[in-house]
Amino acid sequence: MDREPKGSRADGEETLERAIVLQLLRDDHERKWSRAQLAIELQADGEEIDKETIDEAVMRLEREGVLGATEQEVWASSAAWRLDELELIGV
Repeated sequence: MDREPKGSRADGEETLERAIVLQLLRDDHERKWSRAQLAIELQADGEEIDKETIDEAVMRLEREGVLGATEQEVWASSAAWRLDELELIGV
């Protein structure tokens, strides 16, 4: 299995990926998010994140099976939801 060694990814990339997953697992929102909605929520804390950076993070997470995505929408995978139900995903 090709896995990157821990610590090889930039901290900023991991932080953004965590933020994306946590947004998609919110229970106060529908399971599918538009990419625009996701970008708005990610920028709610005042930090400007460009669309390309978000798209790259979404592609990485989709490639790993953490989420699903189309041109318009993103959603947490069934596996991510199950891990959240088992309380294995936390802040």
